[in-house]
Amino acid sequence: MACLLEAPLRISVLSEVTATSRHYVDRLFDPDPQKVLQGVIDMKNAVIGNNKQKANLIVLGAVPRLLYLLQQSSSSLELRTECAVVLGSLAMGTENNIKSLVDCHIIPALLQGLLCPDLIFIEACLRCLRTVFISPVTPVQLLYTDPTVIPHLMSLLSRSQRTQEYITQIFSHCCKTPEHQTVLFNHGAIQNIAPLLISPSYKVRMQALKCFSVLAYENTQVSMTLVNVLVDGELLSQVFVRMMQRDQPIEMQLTAAKCLTYMCRAGTIRTDDSCVVLKTLPCLVRMCSKEHLLEERVEGAETLAYLMEPDVELQRIASTTDHLVAMLADYFKYPSSVSAITDIKRLDHDLKHAHELRQAAFKLYASLGSNDEDIRKKITETENMMDRIVSGLSESSIKVRLAAVRCLHSLSRSVQQLRTSFHDHAVWKPLMKLLQNAPDEVLVMASSTLCNLLLEFSPSKEPILESGVIELLCTLTQSDSPALRVNGIWALMNMAFQADQKVKVEIVRCLGTEQLFRLLSDPDGNVLMKTLGLLRNLLSTRPHSKGSPKTKHIDQIMSSHGKQILQAVTLILEAEHSVEVKEQTLCILANIADGNTAKEILMTNDDMLQKIKYYMGHSNVKLQLAATFCISNLIWNEEDVQAVVSSDCSPKGQHSSGSQERQDKLREMGFVDILHKLTQASDPNLCDRAKTAMQQYLA
Repeated sequence: MACLLEAPLRISVLSEVTATSRHYVDRLFDPDPQKVLQGVIDMKNAVIGNNKQKANLIVLGAVPRLLYLLQQSSSSLELRTECAVVLGSLAMGTENNIKSLVDCHIIPALLQGLLCPDLIFIEACLRCLRTVFISPVTPVQLLYTDPTVIPHLMSLLSRSQRTQEYITQIFSHCCKTPEHQTVLFNHGAIQNIAPLLISPSYKVRMQALKCFSVLAYENTQVSMTLVNVLVDGELLSQVFVRMMQRDQPIEMQLTAAKCLTYMCRAGTIRTDDSCVVLKTLPCLVRMCSKEHLLEERVEGAETLAYLMEPDVELQRIASTTDHLVAMLADYFKYPSSVSAITDIKRLDHDLKHAHELRQAAFKLYASLGSNDEDIRKKITETENMMDRIVSGLSESSIKVRLAAVRCLHSLSRSVQQLRTSFHDHAVWKPLMKLLQNAPDEVLVMASSTLCNLLLEFSPSKEPILESGVIELLCTLTQSDSPALRVNGIWALMNMAFQADQKVKVEIVRCLGTEQLFRLLSDPDGNVLMKTLGLLRNLLSTRPHSKGSPKTKHIDQIMSSHGKQILQAVTLILEAEHSVEVKEQTLCILANIADGNTAKEILMTNDDMLQKIKYYMGHSNVKLQLAATFCISNLIWNEEDVQAVVSSDCSPKGQHSSGSQERQDKLREMGFVDILHKLTQASDPNLCDRAKTAMQQYLA
């Protein structure tokens, strides 16, 4: 049965089918084997460089017949080889050609052909397979369907330089997932491919190097093995260093730098190793210069960003190497009106891909500025940088938008930039627009950035509040994505810190108590911690002028939601949670104990008081200290100056008297005895807090 293209294309191609094309296909069915062979050879010559002819022959059913002849044991080796060559030529046409070939099951047929002992036929099959597999439309999983294929390909590596080139190229294009890496690793890819790095053939060396780059990417197991591999008595890392020398082709320098980058990120090479600091990093910075092709500059910048992402020292070194920060500004001006590109095809290509340069520049700026304040300042002072980021947030390319918001997020870690550049350029406006409708990946980064813009010292906080952001953030807390839930609740937590009562009321109203308490039982620990932080900020007081009431917020929220809050607190304190979670929960109780009427809610809950008593005697000092704060606040008399617990649980004042009734009850329950023991505690903070509380009884 003929293998046909999609209907619309088939109609247009069929209208141009010539008698000659039919003649080529008819000759494949001739009963004379010699005439069939000659027909295949003539077809081979006819399709070279002729995409129209290739499409015609595919539509007319040439592919199934060629595959049939290739698989027939009765066909001569010469005929089978010529069939593989023609199929390889057809594969070099359009993506539609590749789809047609794959649909006709060309891959299993060619893989079966590799079992033939004849080297020339094997090479023809491998060459065709290589062409098919490097196409983006070919499902790479087809290489892994039969478990015998990978070991057989490994065994063919030693047959010739051509088999080495084609097989390593197939591997490098078909290794897309950790599972693929594991399959190749388990079948001896490292041992079999390492010797090819010193092959006399540049093509073989290059494809072997590409194999190692895809095998090592984010793979600790592979990287740990690579670091100990010897090639002709030389460590593999040193082989990679030699391949990065300036006299080597750019493609080789870049790929070798990627291999060492991935090994470094996997922790198998130290970030202060000379091969990283003196070789890999300078090589990648070099690739960012405008002398290089667009794709080289993109790959260089993105690899450099990945290399130094977690390491502040590498970021500092890179920022002072070859004026990198200023060099990246050129990425936004490419191609310029005075571009030196004279090749029209190259210029057309670069115009279509210029957005990739902007994306790479944003990524590298984000990595450079992720830790160091001086570097962030240098970035924001680069010509029109903030304007470029703002423009990037609304680009049509989703990848550029994501990279731009990553860059913004990196810079938003700076208090100085939040107060200056971010405010001057009103970056919150395009950020809010981005949050309205974006894929989750962009939403995560944009909402993370928003969290920083909502910190108390950020001038953007007030206009963001006025823009109606609360509802949007409450919606994020209902997301299926844990990262979005965390960011939504985190932003609300920052918003509630020392906020006006009306803001807190609006947060509670919009979020809803049901959702708030659902978040307190969220399976994600980060969501739970941020929700506790939000609750703590909702139940805290904003510093006012002397003599003004400080506990109104706490009392109002506890009067309407006290029962649910204490239920949630009880569940958390009784469950298996980390020390950090329980400390945060006890701090919420300390804030409640700082209220006026809220204090009485605690005093009438004997079960909760017993829990506080238990944690005062806990083995963990943090939990003891937090529980002791609760009792300190319960002892103080609300008619006197309040004992305010700040956001970090530290007291802001000492007082001389408390409520006799509460003190008597707490004494009866044994709290005084525990406080007395804690005055002898080895931890100075706990000891001081216990002594301060005891003074209330002695006053």
